[in-house]
Amino acid sequence: MKVLVVDNVEHIRYAIIEMIRAHCSFVTQVYEAEGVQSALEKMKQVDPDVVLLDVELDDGTGMDLLSSFNEIPFHVVFITAFDKYAINAFKFSAIDFLLKPIGVEDLKSAFGKIRKQIANKDLVAQLGILKESLQDMFVQEKKIVLKDQEAMYFITVDDIVRCQSSGQYTEFFFNNGNKNIIISKPLREYEELLIPYGFIRPHNSHLVNMRKILRFDRADGGSLVMINNNEVPVSQRKRKQILQFLDTL
Repeated sequence: MKVLVVDNVEHIRYAIIEMIRAHCSFVTQVYEAEGVQSALEKMKQVDPDVVLLDVELDDGTGMDLLSSFNEIPFHVVFITAFDKYAINAFKFSAIDFLLKPIGVEDLKSAFGKIRKQIANKDLVAQLGILKESLQDMFVQEKKIVLKDQEAMYFITVDDIVRCQSSGQYTEFFFNNGNKNIIISKPLREYEELLIPYGFIRPHNSHLVNMRKILRFDRADGGSLVMINNNEVPVSQRKRKQILQFLDTL
């Protein structure tokens, strides 16, 4: 595996390269570049398998570099010091990223994912969603990327009716006839992403799209009936909050 590290700060580049050499024995060659132009030149020379790419560079951005390619023939892991809201943009697009300062375990985890899927034919579409997310975190037609073992799905957030927790897995339910999708991530990760887009958690195991609630059923302690006729229990602790919300509709 050949790796190119692109960062405009020399000591950060050096530290990342040293970590790769010390902890990623499967990486045979490591190269470096400090900006967009130098990275493009280096890519022509060495044809990297993986590019660790800083978001902000002196002569442009990581997105500027990637926009030079119609098809991206390498795996990308962004390096970023962005704040929480920009990090959420990476999560929506399901693109790998490392948060500065980079830890050894995070680096090893990123390379572990890369070794499982070194070729990513959907990266261009993912980058489009990332760019959209970074430009406007609250667009009506917000997209999210969901990945399971079989495929990668590009989903409009408002098509999600609800999410249900099952241990470390989350199942997504839709109102447009799409089949359910089960993702190997806990519900709390999607709660953080989706609550700003009109979702609420009425129960520890459920997250629902507030625009898809059909009615509140008071029987048996209370439940929400969704537009796809799914019933979602409301916990005693959340009952007051849910009723207050429904009163505002």
